Amino acid sequence: MPIEQIVDLAHSSAALEQYCPAAEKVLAGDPAQGVRNAFASPCGQFNVGFWEGAPGHWTVSYSEHEYCEILEGVSILHDADGSSRTVRAGDRFVIPAGFRGSWEVVEHCRKVYVIFEQASN
Repeated sequence: MPIEQIVDLAHSSAALEQYCPAAEKVLAGDPAQGVRNAFASPCGQFNVGFWEGAPGHWTVSYSEHEYCEILEGVSILHDADGSSRTVRAGDRFVIPAGFRGSWEVVEHCRKVYVIFEQASN
């Protein structure tokens, strides 16, 4: 495999795909979001890119494992039991598959994501 196939995230030309969570998932605000998927494995189970979100609050249910590195902004992750964790620029963490709760963007947030979605058997 040639070195040119290494994906440099700093120079990714991936287009921004803008979207909003489904209306039934939105708990507050107008959480417009965008994603730039810089890399997708041929099998479709592994993806890397950038995500950004406007202030708002919506429910989440993770079927994938996700590594996150917050580049800017502040968000609060709430679990289904009511506990929460504030994340901000510089924080790095993994959300395991099976996590259910909500994501609340307090200040416009931008992150690097690395996602692994196990194939269903």
